[in-house]
Amino acid sequence: MRSMTGVTERRGVSFPKVDRGAVATGSAFGEGDEKLFWRSKSPEERLEAVEIYREIAFGYDPSTARLQRVLEVAEFPPR
Repeated sequence: MRSMTGVTERRGVSFPKVDRGAVATGSAFGEGDEKLFWRSKSPEERLEAVEIYREIAFGYDPSTARLQRVLEVAEFPPR
């Protein structure tokens, strides 16, 4: 659910919109606190975090999250 302030809410938690103009750089080879933090989390918690990050990055709209189903009736002549 989106509000007018640019904040996305999911399960009662508010997340800010992603500023795609901002760029951050860093070393992928260094042993940082972030790596230790994620190792301390359970696989379920990590997967939930990935899903939240995906929704923030690519947007989430419950009205378009479903598959569209189309039903057509085809009439064939009797054999």
